[in-house]
Parts: sequence; structure tokens; C-alpha cells
Amino acid sequence: MKETASSVSASVLIDERIKELGDWRGKMFARVRSIIHEADPEIVEEWKWMGTPVFSHSGIVCTGETYKSVVKLTFAKGASLPDPSRLFNSSLDGNARRAIDIHEGERIDEKALKALIRAAVALNLESKSKAKRTSAKAGK
Repeated sequence: MKETASSVSASVLIDERIKELGDWRGKMFARVRSIIHEADPEIVEEWKWMGTPVFSHSGIVCTGETYKSVVKLTFAKGASLPDPSRLFNSSLDGNARRAIDIHEGERIDEKALKALIRAAVALNLESKSKAKRTSAKAGK
């Protein structure tokens, strides 16, 4: 994990959240977090919006939230991502976001989730590159 001063404290807060849960949700969130870092070792952990774990690389990749009956990963630009394995099962009507709700006892398709993480990072990097080219043209 790429660490900055803010990501270190965010990582500690995420560790604490996982410990606090103390049930299947904590274990599942810890597993999902591990998969995210395996998919992109440069992912940065952040803590935003009064306690939401956020995974970023050149922009938000996804948030990780825990509710009473699900662990939810919400992809900021999910509607623009290929999802051939159909992992997205929530927030399907939005213009931008898509989410994956993971219920107790469900298995994660790790290969498909890693592909989704990598696609989200690639989209962020592509968007950032386009923005740089646009601003460079404007400055000429």
C-alpha cells in the first residue's frame, strides 16, 4: 500500500472498524480490503464523509461500507466499467455509481473483483490523462 500521512491514519481507522464489527462483516470487509490491495498495490486508503473507508488511485475507486446485513462496495464510476461476471447487484439504476452487496455466507469471485478494481483504476488514470491533455491544449 502506498502510504501518506493521511492514509496511515485512515488505515488505522479501517483496522479499528474491522475489529469493532467482530462478526462475519469484519472478516468479509478485511478479505475484500485485501483483494483490493492485491489488485492494485498502489491503492490509497482514505477516511471520508464522517467514517466511510475509501479506496483511491488517481480518484475514488470504491468505498467500503458495512450495514446490518451486507458489506457494500460502491464504485464511483461503476456504470462506466465492464462487468462481465455481473458482480454489480445494487445501485444499478444510477448514472455513475454501481455497488456490490455481499451477504453473509456469500463467496467472493476474487478474480472478477480484481478485474473490476483494475478497470476502475485504469478509468481514473485515463480520465486524469485526458484532463492533463485538455489543460495543456488550453494553455497553449
